[in-house]
Amino acid sequence: MKLGPHLHRVGNDIVASYLVVTDEGITVIDAGLPGHWRDLTRELRTIGRTADDIRGLVLTHGDSDHLGFAERLRRDHGVPVYVHAADAQRARTGEKPKTPAGPMRLGPTLGFFAYALRKRAVPTRYVSEVVEIRDGDVLDLPGAPVIVGMPGHSPGSIAVHVPLADAVFVGDALTTRHVLTGREGLQPAPFTDAPAEASASLDRLAGLEASWVLPGHGAPWRGSPAEVAAAVRAGGH
Repeated sequence: MKLGPHLHRVGNDIVASYLVVTDEGITVIDAGLPGHWRDLTRELRTIGRTADDIRGLVLTHGDSDHLGFAERLRRDHGVPVYVHAADAQRARTGEKPKTPAGPMRLGPTLGFFAYALRKRAVPTRYVSEVVEIRDGDVLDLPGAPVIVGMPGHSPGSIAVHVPLADAVFVGDALTTRHVLTGREGLQPAPFTDAPAEASASLDRLAGLEASWVLPGHGAPWRGSPAEVAAAVRAGGH
């Protein structure tokens, strides 16, 4: 789905990844679930591109529902996969603490897991080799993504700011659709390692200039990062 001249979404409001499209090539943000490979190639065809035009994949964190087609891109097309150093082990092995799921409703929860199974979430395909990145890095990739550390959901959670696309990609630093309750609107994401730290990290969004705030789960959000951060900290709406 095209969101702007340089910006496309792959997937849907349950699980999404994004493309930053330039004349020099494509940067992918997050890799959804393995079955999103077909969605990715379909979206690339609509813009006359192929997976060989992808120059890099940036993971907002190392959880399995963001790793999806990452290893396939790396293995078959030589695409480097970037992840914050603090989440590199998680992306390679799945090693992570167990966190409480929090509130849930039966229908949305079953819907999320059914969708994940349809998109071949099991078994998880971890990433054999990653390029470790850190807060403040500006990557030599199409769109010149800027890495903004957002620890809390996981130790290595990041936001990715791409001024060319007028967008900040926030992964699970927040959500606009809670996958376990179905509640829509700006709110904290479930399965967060350290909720208080995640809330404090929202301050990092306030200084960013963008018209799109794009989560890994939920609808794309039009609004300033500062307004979005304030709404999430206030309990969403």
